[in-house]
Amino acid sequence: MILNKKMNPLVSIIICTYNSKSTIADTMLSIKKQKYKNYQVIIIDNNSSDNTLEIINNYKISNIKFIKFSSKLYEAINKGIEVSNGKVISILHSDDYYYDKFVLSKVAQTFKDSKIDIVYGDLLYVKKYNKNKILRYWQSDPYKKKYFLRGWSPPHPTFFCRKKIYLTGKLYKTNIENSADVELMHRYLEIIGFKSRYLKKILVVMRYGGMSNNSFKKMIFQNIAILKFLKIHKKPFAITNFFVHKLINRFTQFLHGRKYNNHQFKRFFF
Repeated sequence: MILNKKMNPLVSIIICTYNSKSTIADTMLSIKKQKYKNYQVIIIDNNSSDNTLEIINNYKISNIKFIKFSSKLYEAINKGIEVSNGKVISILHSDDYYYDKFVLSKVAQTFKDSKIDIVYGDLLYVKKYNKNKILRYWQSDPYKKKYFLRGWSPPHPTFFCRKKIYLTGKLYKTNIENSADVELMHRYLEIIGFKSRYLKKILVVMRYGGMSNNSFKKMIFQNIAILKFLKIHKKPFAITNFFVHKLINRFTQFLHGRKYNNHQFKRFFF
């Protein structure tokens, strides 16, 4: 599906990099291969000392901005949103990549409905050093009120949002570290009530071992922060309900990952 650039929104793809030479090529190739060409890439680089930027330049993307910005991750993402020119924002980490060449086309087509503020879909987790090895298949579903109290959230790398929503709903909170993504999605969907649409499609592939899941300690702090902004950290029954549903959901993701058709999956790798 190729959409007319003049009739469809510019998508700003924000990528934060720091010595990302081992993974950034997959990220950039998945962008370069998109059938939908009305996009802008914004690289927020935290003073990489390897050849990350050289690799990015090899893909010769015409509409690209490079910004040197020494900061924490969500401060860098906020900076990228602020300087972006697009009407739709995609946040793609430097070790993630779009699942296939139709991702931006599908998302842009969905945003043609002016009532939709947010679009999200499904996510595949793969092994950090072997992208052909599926670990988890995070299949989401349409948002329902109070879902977050059951440990639910959309897969953040698949979370596309209109820029005007970021500006009116406020950006990522930078004082809660790796729970900032869940907090923002909860704020937008549950508290403010922006309109979302779930695409029952895999949109992004994520290497397992990112900032929120690369240590047990970080996962503990993330969940404590989530319980606090959900205002259930002093409610034992609500905490139990949260973790029981979250564990069931996580187990299901691993189970689906094991059952997923590897041959079909590999055909879409870039």
